[in-house]
Amino acid sequence: MEKRRGRKPKVTIEDAKAFGDGQVKGIKLPAQGLGDTVEQVLEATGIAKAVKWLAGEDCGCEERKKKLNELFPYRKANCLTEEEFTTLNNFFARDYAEIRISDQHALLGIYNRVLNLRQEPTSCSSCWRDIIAQLRKIHSEYADSNA
Repeated sequence: MEKRRGRKPKVTIEDAKAFGDGQVKGIKLPAQGLGDTVEQVLEATGIAKAVKWLAGEDCGCEERKKKLNELFPYRKANCLTEEEFTTLNNFFARDYAEIRISDQHALLGIYNRVLNLRQEPTSCSSCWRDIIAQLRKIHSEYADSNA
């Protein structure tokens, strides 16, 4: 763990999982899905304590949390492969005022795999502007981290 001046040390998910209870010295993991967010709201409002007082320690909260996290997980981006990085490199290196059909399929395949989405092919120019902006950000982050 690197030390940061004037801030709490940065805790990775791997660090927190090593403890098994999802916490590292009182620091909670980021929410993995809707279940974690509901739990945080209920704890912040005091409802969780009241329910545990009324229903006991086993009130079904953990099962609800797991089920909601499975049904509504928060999106996690996957890493680019070398082939995808090369495809994006070639695409961003040239003028792309018009996007060929082959480029659309390649870009959409990368976009859907990396961001765990199911975006359908589209002819909407503003949709493509947004997709390309997200891919450019992912590409630059990958290039910076592998420089």
